Amino acid sequence: MRAVWALMRRGHDLVVTAMAVVAGLALVWLMVAIVWSVGMRNLGMQPHAWLFTSTEYGVFYMTMLGAPWLVRRRGHVHIELVTATLPDGVRALVSRAVAAGCVVVCGYLAWRGYLLVQTNIARMDFDVRAYFYPRWLLTIAFPVSFGLMAVEFARFAVGRELMHTGQAGIHE
Repeated sequence: MRAVWALMRRGHDLVVTAMAVVAGLALVWLMVAIVWSVGMRNLGMQPHAWLFTSTEYGVFYMTMLGAPWLVRRRGHVHIELVTATLPDGVRALVSRAVAAGCVVVCGYLAWRGYLLVQTNIARMDFDVRAYFYPRWLLTIAFPVSFGLMAVEFARFAVGRELMHTGQAGIHE
């Protein structure tokens, strides 16, 4: 049974890391697309419509796909100023409670995202701007990302590590 859990954890870690790599590639694409678009404008040309649309999608995917990795690395926005002043036992309790709350919120958002994907598929919704893009390919990021964030927050809620280190200002 322990081997199964280890395999599942490695698979989960691989998925989260792969999503972070894709988010990084989206960031590179954003840089290229923006330079390309600005260059075209400076040369008096009209940038391609798909160029603008792809940057919008890139910002969205970069945010959603990178979020679980950021949670794992404690790179998400949270304030250590208050928790750093708490005694160790109280800080651990507060940190686990906050992480558990995050699990609940992310789980709810993952569920609502799943329902949204189902609706997009049932209605055969398309994002129609520069090209026809099935909307579910956008909204699938919600249940996947929020579901994986719930798992990452759960690691802090019940695992050995705490989300709040008690070292305010150390990592800035």
